[in-house]
Amino acid sequence: MSDCLFCQFARKEKPKEFVDENNLVMVFADIHPVAPIHLLIVPKKHITEFIKLDEQDKIIWEELINMVKKMIKKYQLESRGYRIVCNGGGAQLVDHFHIHLMGEITAEKKL
Repeated sequence: MSDCLFCQFARKEKPKEFVDENNLVMVFADIHPVAPIHLLIVPKKHITEFIKLDEQDKIIWEELINMVKKMIKKYQLESRGYRIVCNGGGAQLVDHFHIHLMGEITAEKKL
């Protein structure tokens, strides 16, 4: 989708500093963080929301999961607490499926 901000990042039409990326997924910091670590894990293919993932997107889903795990390990969140969130049904600010990884969240430090 040409006017999608995340697609423009994926195509390198708009500058964006990535924490990590591969041919299917990109990771970058949320511009409105709600936790000390707040990353967006985003497929490069335009998929509007979770419910739109289909069998053809299985490899993308697997890569999203792998990238979330990689970021949890990279930021040592296994022992510091984390939350994984996906918004949909009009709740997301950008109509491009993405996963929020928020870190350093414990029972005492809730969002």
